[in-house]
Amino acid sequence: MKREHLSRAQTLLILAGAATMLSLAMGMRQSWGLFQPHIIRDVGITAADFSLAIAIQNIVWGLTQPFVGMFADRHGARPVALTGVAIYASGLIFALYADSAAMFTLGAGICIGLALSCTASNIAMNVTARTVSPMKRSLAMGSVSALGSLGLTLASPLAQTLISTAGWKTAIVGFLALVAVMVPAAWFAGGADRIERDQGSGPPQSVSQAVREALGHSGYLVLATAFFVCGLQLVFITTHLPTYLEICGMDPTVGSTALALVGLFNVIGSYLFGWLGGLYSKRLLLGGIYVLRSLCLAAYFSTPPTPTSTLVFAAAMGTLWLGVVPLVSGLVVHLFGLRYMATLSGIAFFSHQVGSFVGAWGGGMIYSTLGSYEWAWKGAVIIGITAGLVQMGMNVRPTARRLAEAAA
Repeated sequence: MKREHLSRAQTLLILAGAATMLSLAMGMRQSWGLFQPHIIRDVGITAADFSLAIAIQNIVWGLTQPFVGMFADRHGARPVALTGVAIYASGLIFALYADSAAMFTLGAGICIGLALSCTASNIAMNVTARTVSPMKRSLAMGSVSALGSLGLTLASPLAQTLISTAGWKTAIVGFLALVAVMVPAAWFAGGADRIERDQGSGPPQSVSQAVREALGHSGYLVLATAFFVCGLQLVFITTHLPTYLEICGMDPTVGSTALALVGLFNVIGSYLFGWLGGLYSKRLLLGGIYVLRSLCLAAYFSTPPTPTSTLVFAAAMGTLWLGVVPLVSGLVVHLFGLRYMATLSGIAFFSHQVGSFVGAWGGGMIYSTLGSYEWAWKGAVIIGITAGLVQMGMNVRPTARRLAEAAA
């Protein structure tokens, strides 16, 4: 089926499935920080153990994403997404019955990391890009990313309420109920598999040729390297902000409310940057996000937190949260086309997840060693500003193959 033959209802159903799957997968993933004090106390692990598990989750996500992307490019999104949902449920069950750091790491780290490769932003953006026309692509990816942000506004308050009233294990059971909702969402998102793939007008290209082509493009290397900072900053916040607020004597609900605000304002930011990406330079917008995030981190952590400053910080960071997703995906399509978008976005995403590993584990190690998060946030600010400025100078000229196809 050609893209233009999809009815409006079919298109909306595919996009709604992608957005719902992304929303719940990311909403639960970004709420793990709320469990940290309780799991440390009840399971008998340390803050470093918990941070390592979340760090492993992110590095597994990054390591497996290119291979999951290759499978999706070859066999379609539906089998990938449905498998991911099943693995997500398995990871939550392992975490629910964890009695050691190793078992918790197996569930919350390895299983959920692999599940996110199959259900989160890379697959959702691939589905979206293939379903809509090029003229509407940036706005559509921003819209799906925006709707995908609502999961945090649901998962975070749900987790905190259940933790406070019935314990963290009940909150995990609540997450399993959300995973059940992901099953039909993954099925509907897989409707994009019926759309004919863009093969381009030139000679056929293998996946290995596509990867070599990307790794030889200076702009792609800058894009992937700067993406490291995105992962570091965001996972540092979601993993360690609740603990930081507890250290400062804040009520636990401030942390959950802050994470919910991140999700709410992310809706605005993702849509905004998706729209702006269709009008203005994606590289400048992307670099600007990294710089502004860093300035927000510096402003917040340089003074003692209050409930008001925490919520303002959460709103500002939420606006700058997943707005990077439609911009990065759009740049990949601009440089190389749609055929291997999931593969090439997955390779770039590996850099993002290395940053996530550093943000989660490094933040925990710095706190465990120094008893303070000061050097963690200062490091995040310095490299964030540096990466943002480098990103703004990225080479955005498409490959010779893409230019030849456009001329043809």
